[in-house]
Amino acid sequence: QVQLVESGGGLVQPGESLRLSCTATGNIDRLGTMGWYRQVVGKQRELVATISRGGSTNYADSVKGRFIISRDKAKNMVNLQMNNLKPEDTAVYFCNGVYTDPRPPWGQGTQVTVSS
Repeated sequence: QVQLVESGGGLVQPGESLRLSCTATGNIDRLGTMGWYRQVVGKQRELVATISRGGSTNYADSVKGRFIISRDKAKNMVNLQMNNLKPEDTAVYFCNGVYTDPRPPWGQGTQVTVSS
């Protein structure tokens, strides 16, 4: 069973950047279109960015122009470059397949906190 591991979160000030990474025990490319999700306690998980096997990307309006999702097939990773971070970006960030059925179990996520 594929296991997903997210890393790279931290505490930053507004306007700063972070780069999140997602790795998998299996071949992450087999999961097809991958997505980065985020969740705030008490709210539903939100899909913020997706990337297809071929590299096509889509973003939620709230992060468009600030976040960049990428795939590194050689390293079996999916990354999320987050620039110009805002307090409202504070959340736990997860990666997973978007259309994969069944989805692998969710990882523990990585906490991103944006605060001055």
